[in-house]
Amino acid sequence: MITHLNLVPSDRAGARWSRWAARCTNVVAMPSFDVVSEVDMQEVRNAVDQAARELRTRFDFKGTQTEVRLTEDSVVLESSSEGRLEAADVVLKEKLVRRKVSLKSLSGGEAEEVGGARFRATFSLNQGIDQDSARELAKRVRDMKLKVQAQVHGDRVRISGKKRDELQQVIAEFKGLDFKLPLQYVNFRD
Repeated sequence: MITHLNLVPSDRAGARWSRWAARCTNVVAMPSFDVVSEVDMQEVRNAVDQAARELRTRFDFKGTQTEVRLTEDSVVLESSSEGRLEAADVVLKEKLVRRKVSLKSLSGGEAEEVGGARFRATFSLNQGIDQDSARELAKRVRDMKLKVQAQVHGDRVRISGKKRDELQQVIAEFKGLDFKLPLQYVNFRD
């Protein structure tokens, strides 16, 4: 039978534990932020609804069966003539700009004949940063010669550094850049 149980660690084990705890609590996260390319789908939906309403009510679209619809990852325009399709394209882009959706988030949109004297244009919505664009952004960060790191995490790029001012310089550089995708800066951590 055990009459005494020693639950107090020895002095050596206690010293090791306190050194380990001190190292863990002194870990300071470096300031960082994420660069993403996202599209606000609610604003796209609202813009498509407004464009569809305008296409139904405008006199120059009467009888052309021009329509616009939103699918899961694209916007489709259809019309009975190529000229009306181009006019519907202008209406859609105007509504997107009014809703503050960047036109850089659209790709494609070439008119194609689909049969029955109908024309269709399909615009795909660009969500996320592809690997080539992410590498290009990371290279641009390295070329700035600042003490910051860029890491690609899936469809986003994480920028981290010791000084907040250097991170703000990176954001200013990216904002001045005419990049092929709309960029947003999220998760800024100090």
